Amino acid sequence: MAEESVSHPALIVPAGHVEPVPRRIRALAGGRTVFDTRRAVYVWEWPAYPQFSIPVEDLAEGVLIDEHRTETRGAGPARRHALRVGSEVRDGAAWVWQDGAPEALHGTVRFEWNALDAWFEEDEPVFVHPRSPYSRVDALRSSSAVRVERDGVVLADAPQCVKLFETGLPTRYYLDRTHVDWTRLRASGTVTGCPYKGTTSGYWSFDGPAGTHEDIAWAYDFPTVQVHRIAGLVAFYNEHVDLYVDGTPLPRPAGQHPPSAPRTP
Repeated sequence: MAEESVSHPALIVPAGHVEPVPRRIRALAGGRTVFDTRRAVYVWEWPAYPQFSIPVEDLAEGVLIDEHRTETRGAGPARRHALRVGSEVRDGAAWVWQDGAPEALHGTVRFEWNALDAWFEEDEPVFVHPRSPYSRVDALRSSSAVRVERDGVVLADAPQCVKLFETGLPTRYYLDRTHVDWTRLRASGTVTGCPYKGTTSGYWSFDGPAGTHEDIAWAYDFPTVQVHRIAGLVAFYNEHVDLYVDGTPLPRPAGQHPPSAPRTP
């Protein structure tokens, strides 16, 4: 199928945008609280999703070690710091914004997400990256029939589906497993996470007549409650298969992000 321009709502937030976070944000490392704040801000270093930036005054004492190195990040210059966790030092864990970054970021620090062991919004854990206040994810049952092909081979043929609409991504079509031809697919060990949907429980590849296509399908057996309708269903990358919805072929989207986050690959 030919590719076409994006046919879904675009991301609307430019790099460098800053907004207040109306939620209590906490993070732990080595079992200790690194910060606990009600004054965090969102900062978009790229349009896909934000990061939290935390007032330096709300950090636990002595957790940052200046690495004496300034880097240019998506929202401006920032001074790199290591994180002290007990006797452990985690290099390149944080950036304190400098002059040249938006004024609302002055006096705040942006942490590398994986440098901390656990993040919380209020009392709920957050995974992979903050959820954008401008993104919406909806899983809707649909009577649309969906057929999935690759290299002329039918991989799935379902009389109905669940459509997942996620801001900035093409519609994903989640299908009952009983309508997937599992003789054509090979399980993969890939695992990815998404702050909106949860952690994947499986990926599958297809060894077709024209070559191998890795990780073209995935499932969330235990998704977040907001998208519970996709639990146990299987979706295929629109970008890498031929999709027919109610008999109509869908053009493959041009380069899009995968269903998991962070959405920077």
